Amino acid sequence: MGLLDGVLGGIVGAEAIHLINGVIEQHGGLSGLATQFQKQGLGGVMQSWIGTGANAPVSAEQIQQALGSNTVAQLAARLGLNPQDVAQKLAQMLPQAVDRMTPGGVIPTG
Repeated sequence: MGLLDGVLGGIVGAEAIHLINGVIEQHGGLSGLATQFQKQGLGGVMQSWIGTGANAPVSAEQIQQALGSNTVAQLAARLGLNPQDVAQKLAQMLPQAVDRMTPGGVIPTG
């Protein structure tokens, strides 16, 4: 499957793992995703997930802003879900996923 299997495998279903992996892969990894959030004015939110402090919340609307409505719609179509539902799921899961993938407060290289 992908990068998050070990991180989220027992916590959420395969659908959620595909969703998170899809977002990260579409943006060229965590560093690309962080750049995308920064470009959309949400760099501080993403940095809170990467850092060692508390994770800032993100709304479904902010997810759509950061990733783009087309990206969210494409992910939804692949999973057979409503785009708003996908944005909401990402808003709930992406902060924790990024936090767990960056335990030292930095984006891993390689």
